[in-house]
Amino acid sequence: MDKFLVRIVVFSMFASTNFCRVKRQEDNQNYPEADNEIEPLIIDRGPYFDKTVSKNVTALVGKTTYLGCRIRNLGNRTVSWIRHRDLHLLTVNRFTYTSDQRFSALHNPQTEDWTLQVRYPQRRDAGTYECQVGTTPPMGMSMYLSVVEPITTLLGGPEMYINKGSTMNLTCIIKQSPEPPPSIYWTHDQLEINYDSPRGGVSVITEKGDVTVSYLLIQRATEKDSGKYTCHPSNANPKSLAVHVLNGEYPAAMQHGGQLRLQYPFAVLFLSLLATMVVAP
Repeated sequence: MDKFLVRIVVFSMFASTNFCRVKRQEDNQNYPEADNEIEPLIIDRGPYFDKTVSKNVTALVGKTTYLGCRIRNLGNRTVSWIRHRDLHLLTVNRFTYTSDQRFSALHNPQTEDWTLQVRYPQRRDAGTYECQVGTTPPMGMSMYLSVVEPITTLLGGPEMYINKGSTMNLTCIIKQSPEPPPSIYWTHDQLEINYDSPRGGVSVITEKGDVTVSYLLIQRATEKDSGKYTCHPSNANPKSLAVHVLNGEYPAAMQHGGQLRLQYPFAVLFLSLLATMVVAP
């Protein structure tokens, strides 16, 4: 009797497929593969979400943002986006089901990504959104959208008075931004400031971080340096203040009982003199 060797090779899951292959070989003889192999047994795992996709998205007011959803083994099932706040159906596959045309679904057939695009997001758009697959029962993955509006502040605004010949130091602060502004530029009376102008003595120092600060320094200030200065962060609203360079005159703000704002060196000097007078015997 011929002796046969039966060999069973079991392969682990690969690409969501389990299969078993049986091969029979007679001692010292090789049989054609087609005669000895059993067709693979394919087990459909069904769709599932890629958990590596971020579930928290932060957007800037007015800047288009995207909520990502990656689904494996989707097959011919539908994908929907739902807003939890009012259980509103926003999209099904690539079709929009809301009258708010700021919402749309993006999908490249070559990928497993289904993306909800939100154009011109507003603070009211913040909240939970769900990517849902049309299984029975439906399966979904929720994510949270935060919409922030960076705050731009100019220290000393809305008006500042400095003495002629002193150094003007304008400080622009940008807070509550998910990332530092890629760029910041300054204007004087709506014209962008040229830091390499023949005037000289003009420079900018910018420190980026959770709170970004930009300093505009103008040495030897003259009456021509008076005017409206504006700080323009690329990802936040601009902020302006009016600068008055004094040539020994008495500011009109004080003549009419208004508040006089001097740059900190003069304010510190005034407070120091006042403290000396108080403690003097």
